[in-house]
Amino acid sequence: MSTTTTTPGVSAIRTTSLRRCREARAGIGFVAPFLAMFAVVFLIPIVVSVYRSFFRDVASGSDLYGGGEKVSTFVGLDNYVQAAGQPAFWKGLGRVLLFGVVQVPVMILAALALALVLDSLLVKRVTVFRLGFFLPYAIPGIVAAIMWLYMYNPSFSPINELLGLVGLKVDFFGRSIILWSMANITTWTFTGYNMLIFLAALQSVPRELYEAARIDGASGWQIVRRIKIPMVRSASLLAVLLSIIGTVQLFNEPTVLYSQNQWMGLDYTPMMMAYNSMTGALSPSGSGPASAISVLIALVAGVLAALYALVQNRIDK
Repeated sequence: MSTTTTTPGVSAIRTTSLRRCREARAGIGFVAPFLAMFAVVFLIPIVVSVYRSFFRDVASGSDLYGGGEKVSTFVGLDNYVQAAGQPAFWKGLGRVLLFGVVQVPVMILAALALALVLDSLLVKRVTVFRLGFFLPYAIPGIVAAIMWLYMYNPSFSPINELLGLVGLKVDFFGRSIILWSMANITTWTFTGYNMLIFLAALQSVPRELYEAARIDGASGWQIVRRIKIPMVRSASLLAVLLSIIGTVQLFNEPTVLYSQNQWMGLDYTPMMMAYNSMTGALSPSGSGPASAISVLIALVAGVLAALYALVQNRIDK
């Protein structure tokens, strides 16, 4: 008769392995809902959009007027060639890039300034001010654009009424000003959002650093310039990257302002061009050309974000 013995070391290893397997399964169970929703609302639409960009809906008939139902036909890179060959696409892209070059720095600096004020000892009711600054972001973008459309209307603009008191009158719908009218809407909407990013970074800085700096005789401005601002560089990278992506996707503001300014055209920005191609308001129309424009927009946003991240990393080194 033989007996099998298990050494204490082997038993402990088995117990640890079983515990790790249970923890791994539990972790996968918690993460699975997020992964499923992420795939449904993010990954699958991207794959479908890229796939559709290689197809175009064409009439199945062969008579003079086409005739028949539309059939999805593989056209390879033709949709991309047509989209990239349209001057309207590059003009719209130039508008949003000019928009971003001016609007993004103004918004980021304003958000940083607000965050520094809230992180200082100057403000007593931080929660009230933080909520007030963030509130514009809570308003849906299309609603905010409609609200500012009223504010800009030359017939009953309250802003022009105030400017009229000092003898000024501004046509916010003018061809040379309307882009900056949109920039004002975007800045008003997203400054509070970016402020929270900076404020979270500032509040994660150990307070001992400030106390040590004060003991060494540093002034409040020196603490801001030498400690606080350098410590939020990673937050500024995130805020700028999100702003670059959002700028290339500019859609709500120009679409709403177009309702009162038809001269803008349906292709004022690349996103407007993609949407109106999808709905058939622009030619070539259909999901294929619209998907190709969308993919090009995503590539431009990705390249710009990567270039900024690369430059920022080299500056930090």
